[in-house]
Amino acid sequence: MFKELDPVMHSEVRLRIISLLVSMEEADFKYLLEQTKATAGNLSIQIEKLQSVGYIEVNKIFRNKRPCTLCRITQKGLEAFQKYVESLKSFLNNH
Repeated sequence: MFKELDPVMHSEVRLRIISLLVSMEEADFKYLLEQTKATAGNLSIQIEKLQSVGYIEVNKIFRNKRPCTLCRITQKGLEAFQKYVESLKSFLNNH
């Protein structure tokens, strides 16, 4: 039978964010903005949603006297991503 898809992960922009963070130690807002092709407002909202469920950590720092938002995937986020991928595989294998 089909496994349930995580509704938090099952969003195009949130999935892109998590997919990028899985292979990186951390990424800044500007990089995520460029890679996801989202608007700044939408990216901010999606980052907040991922942070609110504990899938990512967000740190705000200053670089060269400018604010910088850094995102990092948590263990919970990594496990949720792996489970999501397994759920998608169940859809592909049930043809």
